[in-house]
Amino acid sequence: MKFSIPREALLAPIAQVVNVVERRQTLPVLANFLIEANDDGLRITGTDMEVELVALANAEVAQTGSITVPARKLVDICKALPEGVQMNIQLNDDKLAIHAGRSRFTLATLPAGEFPSSDQAESLASYQISQGKLSWLVDKTSFAMAHQDVRHYLNGLLLEFREGGLRAVATDGHRLALGEMEADIRGEVRSLIVPRKGVLEMNRILEDVDEPLSVIIGQGFLRIDRERMVMTTKLIDGRFPDYEAVIPMATDQALILDRAEMSQALQRAAILSNEKYRGVRLDLEPGTVRVVAHNPQQEEAVEEVESDHTFDSFKVGFNVNYLLDALNAIDGEKVRIALRDANSSCLVTAVDSDSVRQVVMPLKL
Repeated sequence: MKFSIPREALLAPIAQVVNVVERRQTLPVLANFLIEANDDGLRITGTDMEVELVALANAEVAQTGSITVPARKLVDICKALPEGVQMNIQLNDDKLAIHAGRSRFTLATLPAGEFPSSDQAESLASYQISQGKLSWLVDKTSFAMAHQDVRHYLNGLLLEFREGGLRAVATDGHRLALGEMEADIRGEVRSLIVPRKGVLEMNRILEDVDEPLSVIIGQGFLRIDRERMVMTTKLIDGRFPDYEAVIPMATDQALILDRAEMSQALQRAAILSNEKYRGVRLDLEPGTVRVVAHNPQQEEAVEEVESDHTFDSFKVGFNVNYLLDALNAIDGEKVRIALRDANSSCLVTAVDSDSVRQVVMPLKL
């Protein structure tokens, strides 16, 4: 194997692929990239057996071949080399020689045959979806995923491919985020749960551009195929809870607030909230919402925000971080917070759209 490539042309793809390479591996080969050189250029693969990333790079290939090399060492070498330098890379027996300007490196390798082959199982369905819209959908919901919950199906993002659209849902049992987007999807409803790491990598590789990408569903895997980058993730085998039962029914009782003003008030009040429970109390008065926070040192923060609502006076508590996350996920200047009583979840949406719905459970203070 022998090829030549500009530093930047190699650094860009390997810097993305290295994200799935774990620092501590049970198999030594999983700490490596699989590099395949062919007449079309380079194909670079990294995997942790749950998520696989494949990136393509343009290179002048003098001799085809494949080998695995230490992933992080190769990334560090590329980062340390000067900009614009040409890298000449050649496989000599079981060593990879890198020549770049006045620099010389020799890396140990492992045979390409030891690298786990990706699952080439037959696909069940394939869709063309806007990359920018999918990025928006994941961004509006993925923050509500659970982290290391014993209910493993909560440690991921539910994707529902429905007639005419795609829905994403995440919950950790204390809050729920739901987003919907229009898409050219036909046929039966397909539901799958993407694990947390797969969602994080999806978020990382998706760009806010209105270009189509392929979303391929297979038996136990999901594949995202965008230009010069393919991500394959295993799926969580489990049954997602009935999330629609958790979303509060429509009610006329709601606060209409300036989203930025409310967010800033919550951020300031949070400074003096209990560090463990992060609770704030909303005191509803005619035309006003008072945000109150206390802590064990008997310190207090009080913020007042103008609100358009018809509530009789009552008080309700929430985790301030969950409320802030919900507000930040809403687009638009005005936000609608629907409340039934002090013991019920609140539903946060934009005033003129419910394509993003955020549900936050109350907190007893």
